[in-house]
Amino acid sequence: MEGTDPVNKKLAAALSSGAVLVLTLTGCGGSKDNKELDAWAKKVCDLVPAQNKKITAAYDAITKAAEDTESTPAELQKADSQAFQDLSDGYKARATVIRDAGAPPGAEDGAKKLQDAVTQLTALSVSYSGMKTQVDGLDTKDQAKFASGLKDVSAEMKKVEAQRQTALAALKELESGDTKQALAEQSGCKPVTASAGASASATDS
Repeated sequence: MEGTDPVNKKLAAALSSGAVLVLTLTGCGGSKDNKELDAWAKKVCDLVPAQNKKITAAYDAITKAAEDTESTPAELQKADSQAFQDLSDGYKARATVIRDAGAPPGAEDGAKKLQDAVTQLTALSVSYSGMKTQVDGLDTKDQAKFASGLKDVSAEMKKVEAQRQTALAALKELESGDTKQALAEQSGCKPVTASAGASASATDS
């Protein structure tokens, strides 16, 4: 697939460097005796593994498609389209879980931090949905046009990566202080060995 391969590898690099927003947990001490906060953390963390698996798999699928030099434009389009859909769904689910859990009990400015995180994750989901639409519109029958379209997708990915960083920052704010400690004690939010497309975080995906 001469012409499209270098461009798609740039796209994959942009995605894999993005990694997954998983909850930025790195070994913390125990939380204070706060049963309400612990219950909130459990509600959030019970669903983290499934969400992170979906998001990580999507990043990996794009990277794999980019490295497959034998794939046709149509096959590449299909793989990227599905991956962007999964990323959109994954971040939307993360926003929903956090929104439904409500503000962390006792957290300073908890309601505002919660709203900020939900807003940023929802916007990120919408952006990935837009990227799916962009990929779906590529002309797979004309290799030159397809390669040109991939360049546009790669450029858009850089913008989405900046947006992902903003979402990550909002999540870090939400999980600061006692909230971070409570989350770290939950098995679902404990850091795991990150894949090439994942970051070492717990609400990071």
